[in-house]
Amino acid sequence: MAELTAKQKKEWAKTLFLKENLTIIEIADRVGTTRQTVSRWIKDGKWETLKTSLTLTREEQIAMLYRQVAEINKSISERADGERFASSKEADILGKLASAINKMESDVGIKDICEVGTKFIEWLRPVDLDKAKDIAAIYDAFIKDSLR
Repeated sequence: MAELTAKQKKEWAKTLFLKENLTIIEIADRVGTTRQTVSRWIKDGKWETLKTSLTLTREEQIAMLYRQVAEINKSISERADGERFASSKEADILGKLASAINKMESDVGIKDICEVGTKFIEWLRPVDLDKAKDIAAIYDAFIKDSLR
């Protein structure tokens, strides 16, 4: 298996930092770099600030977009007969919202891949700790391969 680039390691470390409650040493071990490098990435990239600002899940963001579509459609439906159509501005906004919803519902990024694996491993850990450890190692290899 080919070695990850520094950029790939940094992106993976960032995902682990933002999504999992790991120590800097654990992140460095999983990514294959030093504790000092991970600390520098955290400081330079302001990952602490980013971590605290990540309050909405993807599902919450999609739900918010759907609510915006519903509000526009409600406004249109409350108009008088013969005037229940979207203005050009509303049509543009609806198109942009639909595009954003479609993109969010279909895109699977490294963040999503890590999130699913983490949830599964967390579920498995109390059931079979040894299998959870084995799968975590395999999943790490899968993540490395997905970053290429």
